[in-house]
Amino acid sequence: MALPFIIAGAAAVAAAVGGKKAYDGYQLKSEADEILERTKSRYNKRKDELDVLNKVSEQKLERLGTLELNIGKSFGEFKKISDELLKQLKQKDNKDLTLSIPKNDIDKIEEYSFSTVEFLGTVAASGAAGAAASFAVYSGVMAFAAASTGTPIAALSGVAAYNATMAAIGGGSLAAGGWGMAGGAMVLGAAAIAPMIAIAGFAYANHAEKALENAKKSRSEADKAITKMDLIDKHLSNTNNYVDKIHTSLEKINQTFNEYFSALKEIHEKIVVLGGWQEIRDMTEKSLRIINNGYLLAAIMTDIITTPLFKIKTVSEDSIVEVEKDSDGFNILNQEELDNVLINKEKEYKDFTLGV
Repeated sequence: MALPFIIAGAAAVAAAVGGKKAYDGYQLKSEADEILERTKSRYNKRKDELDVLNKVSEQKLERLGTLELNIGKSFGEFKKISDELLKQLKQKDNKDLTLSIPKNDIDKIEEYSFSTVEFLGTVAASGAAGAAASFAVYSGVMAFAAASTGTPIAALSGVAAYNATMAAIGGGSLAAGGWGMAGGAMVLGAAAIAPMIAIAGFAYANHAEKALENAKKSRSEADKAITKMDLIDKHLSNTNNYVDKIHTSLEKINQTFNEYFSALKEIHEKIVVLGGWQEIRDMTEKSLRIINNGYLLAAIMTDIITTPLFKIKTVSEDSIVEVEKDSDGFNILNQEELDNVLINKEKEYKDFTLGV
């Protein structure tokens, strides 16, 4: 009769062991859920912060690119009415009127103005989004390619050159494993390169130990992603800093340029459009001064705009640009040259304002 008691005792032991295992499984799953929840929270918080910064970067580049495009278009109009006015003045005054600004500077201004018109035509035809943001990067790269190969910007422009340049900025073509034009336009933005790991739920129900293992693995992967996002944050913040510096400098100089531009338009209207030379015989010297000063300011801005935002590694014979990358794969900011051009051009502008 002892056997039933033995069986009952064994059942009790088994029940106790099973209960312990069930409890341990519950504990493991609870730990896995807690790790996963904390991991998702940290990851999403950092990603949201970076998304905001990336959006800010896009807006800053868009603002800078819009300003640079408007400046380039105004350069074209300035040259057009300057040429018309000088031609009229030479005929009326019967003098060999010459400007003091070097022809090389005027050529650079004209090439930059041409590149803005060509760029706008290209992106309008292709329907590319974020055109102004792209131009903030594109302008310096194209100018560097032209200077390196000795080929005028006019010969480099067009859809093929635009595509190749933007692909280079984005880390190479999509086929080559880069981010293509989209990556170029966004300047390696967070949305393009952050390792967006999927921290999803696992099948935990009957696999508590596996669930915990997967949760710990997910935590490790999230840590790597957050570290990468920290690097992106630093890169974007540094880029934003220089974009702001360039915009501030250009905006200030362009304001003074527009004062001369407005004065030039008034004289052009009176002399060329309305033919009022008889009433304005003293306009020759004033016109030359306005044109020269306008070109001097345009040359200062052209030098700033056409300094590449990122370091250029190589330019091939067919003007394909390769941008330098750091060990993390980011485009390297052209800090030394940007600092030099901003300091020197600010000094030139200050000297100009003190001398007029």
